[in-house]
Amino acid sequence: MTKLGLYLSQKSVNKSEVARRSGLSKARMNELTLNDRSHLRVEELYLIALAIDVNPGDLLEYVCAELAMKHLLPMAAEDEVPYGPERKKQRKQK
Repeated sequence: MTKLGLYLSQKSVNKSEVARRSGLSKARMNELTLNDRSHLRVEELYLIALAIDVNPGDLLEYVCAELAMKHLLPMAAEDEVPYGPERKKQRKQK
């Protein structure tokens, strides 16, 4: 079961009713709740959240709770950016 599936079961939500309210097919709802390899699109998440009357941001946080930024490096404002207008000018001058 997917994180979305767990969320809906914890809330005792009927997937058929969510499908009807959101406009998603029952087959797509089953795929999103049962198949870990399915990819939930942001539009679908938003429609599902509206259908079950929860904040889309809260549902997103729950579904994506295990995600974290890898190699997040702090960058000072004066650090050189490897892209951008200044870098393009430098390349043209060489």
